[in-house]
Amino acid sequence: MIPFNKPYYSGKEKNYIAKAMETKILTGDMKMIRDCESFLEKKYDFKKVFLTNSCTMALEISALLVDIRPEDEVILPSYTYVSTANAFALRGAKLIFADSKTDHPNMDEKLIESLITEKTKVIVLVHYAGVSCDFSIIKNLAKKHNLLIIEDAAQCIDAYYTNIPLGTTGDIACFSFHETKNIHCGEGGFIAINNPALLAKTEIIRNKGT
Repeated sequence: MIPFNKPYYSGKEKNYIAKAMETKILTGDMKMIRDCESFLEKKYDFKKVFLTNSCTMALEISALLVDIRPEDEVILPSYTYVSTANAFALRGAKLIFADSKTDHPNMDEKLIESLITEKTKVIVLVHYAGVSCDFSIIKNLAKKHNLLIIEDAAQCIDAYYTNIPLGTTGDIACFSFHETKNIHCGEGGFIAINNPALLAKTEIIRNKGT
C-alpha cells in the first residue's frame, strides 16, 4: 500500500521534546516557542510570527484581526480547503469565490477585479501546493481598492515568488505545520504579521485577551 505521506524525522525530535519537558513550562511564550518564532522571522523576513495550534486557528485569528463583519465581502478561491472559507463564514461574511486558472488550481487573478464591490474588505489568497499566485496583479488591485490581503500559505514553507518568500507580501499570512507539510509537528501552525498596525491586536487575540 502506498501511504498518503511519510512524516520526516531528523532524529533530534525526542531530544527537543525532552528539553521542552525539562523546562516545566509547556504553554505560553516559553523559550523554545520564542526561539522558533525568531528563527522564522529572521529566515523569511516576516515582521512578526506567532505560533498557533494550527493554520486553521491562524486563519480564524486573521478574520478577527481585520474585523470581519456580516456586511463584509471576502474574495477567496473556489478551490481550497474548507478552513479557508470557514474562518470568514464564522464571522458572517459573504464569501465571493474566484474560479481557478485553466492550467492550475490557484485562483485566476484576472477575475478578481470583476468581483470587487463597495462591500469587499479582503482578498484571501491560497498558494496551492506552494505555487504562488501572481502578486504583481493582486497587490495593485489591493492598493487601488484599499483592500487587505491575507495569504493562506499553509503549504508554503520555503516557497518563493520571484525570490520573495511566500507569506511576506500580504498583510497577514497563515502557515501549517500539519503532518503533510514540508515542516511538521503533527498538528501546528503560525500566523505571520506583516502589517505593523495589526501587531498589538494579534498578541491579545492569540492569548485570548490576556
